[in-house]
Amino acid sequence: MSTTYKGSCFCGAVTIEATGAPAGMGYCHCGSCRSWSASPVNAFTLWKPEDVRVAEGGDALVSYAKTPASERAFCKKCGGHVLTRHPGFGLVDIFAATLPDLAFIPQLHVNYAETVLPMHDGLPKLKDFPAELGGSGESVPE
Repeated sequence: MSTTYKGSCFCGAVTIEATGAPAGMGYCHCGSCRSWSASPVNAFTLWKPEDVRVAEGGDALVSYAKTPASERAFCKKCGGHVLTRHPGFGLVDIFAATLPDLAFIPQLHVNYAETVLPMHDGLPKLKDFPAELGGSGESVPE
């Protein structure tokens, strides 16, 4: 039986559910994620789209796409971040903090060439994205 993790926007108007296990977890250091998350690094969990469901408040969910790579969805009532769709990757990103019951076990850092907060944790540091997601797959020093 699969576990379902529940989360919501800041005010709780939009609730989401992610079922099963994430396809990946880690940290993104790109300028877009830093700006969107208002932090020096974004902790992500990636899911197959069919494993993510807007359970309540879909009418309050709006989105913005600065680039075709990321459609960032948020609550129009509180502005709280809910998820980011990555159509080119075929994945949905839910901030790790949005799913409080999910054990966050990061596997890697992406876009580490753009970091403003070096993290010495022994995890792989990729210049951009893994090759299987269209990146160079090139590692950079910690």
